[in-house]
Amino acid sequence: SVEISPALARKQVETVAEVSSHMKRFNVECRNATEKSGWGNVDEQPCWVLMLEVLDNLPHDVVYCENQNSPWMEVLLEREQHESPISEIYRPLQDSLLKKCIDIIESTKTDVNWGARVFSAARSIISKIAPKSRRAWVPTGCLQLLEVLHGVLPNMSLIASDFSYLPDVRIPGERAPLVSNKKGGCTEDYSSYLEAKGDADIFFPTDFLILERIDHYCAEGGSQLKDEKNLKPIKKRRSTI
Repeated sequence: SVEISPALARKQVETVAEVSSHMKRFNVECRNATEKSGWGNVDEQPCWVLMLEVLDNLPHDVVYCENQNSPWMEVLLEREQHESPISEIYRPLQDSLLKKCIDIIESTKTDVNWGARVFSAARSIISKIAPKSRRAWVPTGCLQLLEVLHGVLPNMSLIASDFSYLPDVRIPGERAPLVSNKKGGCTEDYSSYLEAKGDADIFFPTDFLILERIDHYCAEGGSQLKDEKNLKPIKKRRSTI
């Protein structure tokens, strides 16, 4: 088990130790799984990697565009003075991991069916008549983790279980998170992630079609994105949703 939280790592050991014989077969490493150095040498042995409700807590980036036909821009946070509120600022895409993740997400649009293409064409026409801004949350943490895992465990099989939908999300944007806080037994949902002061729970929904494409991309070492004008679905790695 790889657990970034010391408190949860201790809890895992305590839980497994309730059956003493299990301790001979269990080990927990308290570290960041997205850091390649923690994994040591490449292990070619076939293995299973289990990620149960891991993806919903991984870091995401948010991107913004002024209208449906404008390019995505990075969203950064800025605080001018120590006591002043945090605000968003926008700049053209520069972060390489974010760029890569957006390319992968955009490539999923080449696999849509005829009905989805008609809907997309209609939306494109509407966007020219009534342009409006867009926001999207990008699973860069998931891409970073899977790149590391496929690099150090090239013959791994993966089981991932997580939320594909979250109710009552008040934050705007595609794949937006549910940000909430529980005080006195009552749950309060935030309408802005900027209101979360470090004591809030943040859950992201997982788009499993995007997850599948990220997994395929990482398994193939990114070879399918070398020609960005000819993105094709990868078929060498089998997956089921």
